[in-house]
Amino acid sequence: MRRATTADRASLLLPLLTAVPAWAAWLGWDGEKDVAPDGTVSGPYQVWQVLGLVVTVGAAVCWSAYRGRTLAAVAGSTVGLAGAAWVDWSRDGDGLFAVGVALVAVGALVVSGLLAAATTALTRRG
Repeated sequence: MRRATTADRASLLLPLLTAVPAWAAWLGWDGEKDVAPDGTVSGPYQVWQVLGLVVTVGAAVCWSAYRGRTLAAVAGSTVGLAGAAWVDWSRDGDGLFAVGVALVAVGALVVSGLLAAATTALTRRG
């Protein structure tokens, strides 16, 4: 069994430690639903906020995958985003936050997995 190196730890920790403050910076401050004049409700997040989060965490995932640590990149980003969502949404009284957290975890797993796989494939080709 091989011991984890500093590069292994950094490849796992960078996406994890990027995801948590990125969540706070992009989404954590906006918890109010938007009500339009016609009464329709949306939000609380805008598209640009979610895209900012995806680009920020995606850069960390690409860095880790580029260094050859694809699984660490996916695991770090998934755990970081799911953990941040849990902390942010667990104060809701309706109890449905766990469903949202599960959806964030699945979405993070799929998107970071695709991004890491693409980065790895492009790195090996070039």
